[in-house]
Parts: sequence; C-alpha cells; structure tokens
Amino acid sequence: MFILKKIISVFLSPLTLSLLLFFLGLYLLWFTTKQKAGKILVSVGVILLTLFSYSVIPDRLLRPLERQYNSFEIRSSAAVQKAEDGSIIKFVVVLGGGHTSDPELPLISQISRSSLVRLMEGIRIYKKYPGAKLLLSGGGVFDPVSDAEIMARVAMEIGVPERDIILESKSKDTKDEARFIKPIVGNEPFVLVTTASHIPRSMALFKKLGMNPIPSPIGHSVSEEQGLSPYSFFPSTYNLEKAEMAIHEYLGLTWTKLRGQRQD
Repeated sequence: MFILKKIISVFLSPLTLSLLLFFLGLYLLWFTTKQKAGKILVSVGVILLTLFSYSVIPDRLLRPLERQYNSFEIRSSAAVQKAEDGSIIKFVVVLGGGHTSDPELPLISQISRSSLVRLMEGIRIYKKYPGAKLLLSGGGVFDPVSDAEIMARVAMEIGVPERDIILESKSKDTKDEARFIKPIVGNEPFVLVTTASHIPRSMALFKKLGMNPIPSPIGHSVSEEQGLSPYSFFPSTYNLEKAEMAIHEYLGLTWTKLRGQRQD
C-alpha cells in the first residue's frame, strides 16, 4: 500500500502528468491515425505544464495549507500558557523531510533542505524549554540510514547533547510517525515541527490518535503578495516544485480522510 501511494503521487505530480500527456499525444500523432486525440493530449500537457510553471496557481494551492496554523510562539500558545515556567513542554517533535546518506559527502550535504529547516526550528524551540527532549522522527524507507539518524548527527554537531535526543527511526510515512511517537509522548502536549504545507495533515493524523500536538509550521514557500516583478512573467521550476508539494498534500489529506485516519 505504501509503494502504491508513492507511485500514484508521482504520476499525479504536475511535471510527470504533463509529460505523460505530451508523449502520449506525440505517439498518437506519429504512429496512429488519431490525430485529433493526439493534438488534444499534447495541447493539454503543454497548458498544464505552463500553468503550473507560473506562481499564480501553485501559490493559490499552497497558501491555504501553509496559513492554516500560525507559527509557534511561546506566549501565543494556549497549551504553554497553562504553565508559567513552560515545564509543560517535555517534547519537541521534528518530522523528517528526506536525506541522502553518502559518507563521501559532508554531513550537511546529506540532509535535505526541508529536514534542515525543520531541525533548526526544532532546536530553536527545544532550547527555550530546559529539560525538554528533542524527538527526531523518520525512517530510511529507500535508504539504509534513517532521517532521524541524519538529523541527530546534525543536531549533535551543532551542540545538542545526545542525552536530550530521542530517535523514532521505523516510520515510513506521517501516519507511521504518529503511531510510533504516541507511546513515547503519550497524552503530553508537545511541539510538532514540520513544513508549513505538511502541518495540516500531520496535525490531523496526530490528533486522531488522541495526542496533543502544538503546531510549529516552518519552511513556508508562499509569502504575502508583494506585487509583480520581472520574474513574474517567466516560468520557473520552483513553481513546479510548489505545485507538486501542494498536490502531494491534498492527495494525502484525501487519502487519510477516505481511510478514516485523520481528525478534522
């Protein structure tokens, strides 16, 4: 099931879907008599690729996900306000965002940008709560080394004591992360750090298991509108990346809803 979800997600990404339509259309044009169908498929593929290459649609898709929860602030969190000394926060949970384990690369080059941003935010919050533990989550999936292990190495390199780090390195996806983290944190309130677009799905999955996460979205891709710039008139692979992130999350939210795995 996990592999099937990954395959479906890849095939429905804007770039893959556009190219599939484009090449299927070319096949029909070159090797069959279905000229009209071929022209339609090529046209649709080009239009989709063009639309997702400009910021308007990707930003409109991502913004509702990224702005569903406010950024974490100590004084603004109702859960934290219950304890003046902040001792109620015992765990800062950081969900992994990918890595490539290659001993020939520097450690920082092995961790993905997404994981690094999440980790830095997690460490920032962890340092504000004496006695808190930094819980790093994420398995290896297609890599022999887990996300959690790579993040732990980076955390220790920048001064986090090993005794304050807890690893959850068995999970394959966010649902697994919630399931494996539950026995560690129980019903205690904890800070949940992940990418802003990923926070709605993560919060829903963790709450479904009766947990009490305090959201800490980070790594936003969409900022407030700042008007047009020369770059607004040219396509960008970054916009394709944003569109892919958004579609991946909407597919994930739909899947968890259908499977009854999330709390709305």
